[in-house]
Amino acid sequence: MVRVLFLCLGNICRSPMAEAVFRQMVRERGLQNEIEIDSAGLGDWHVGDKPHRGTREILDRYKIPYDSIYSRQITSKDLADFTYIVAMDEDNIEGLSRVGKTPSARVFRLLDLVDEAQEKNVPDPYFTGNFDEVYRLVRVGCERLLQKIIAHHALSQNSGN
Repeated sequence: MVRVLFLCLGNICRSPMAEAVFRQMVRERGLQNEIEIDSAGLGDWHVGDKPHRGTREILDRYKIPYDSIYSRQITSKDLADFTYIVAMDEDNIEGLSRVGKTPSARVFRLLDLVDEAQEKNVPDPYFTGNFDEVYRLVRVGCERLLQKIIAHHALSQNSGN
């Protein structure tokens, strides 16, 4: 089982959007029995909250389910349990050092997988309000992440059907 954790600051905008988008992509390819997906935030301000209204509106527009997604804070156990920890920006990666060491997880920014991306940090729409731009970046980053996982872990698409 490949385990993917998306990480942002508060776990109400970017990482739950990535979790929902990636979960849909995985399901569409029949890999839901091969890849487990979650998201978390560095801070505890929103623990237990649904995704931000802007995130929910974007996901609703594209008919991507998010009902089971609630904010939570990352734990040191997550660092050992997840195959990949996919951060939304460099500050998120730096913040992980306060949580603990990442012995087994591979940590990188989502847009590190998008060679053509000029900027490698996904901007925080909590502050910018630009949920459309974040969705576009998350979508391309998640597609590249799925390609990487399929290739690296020799998963065959539609194996979960």
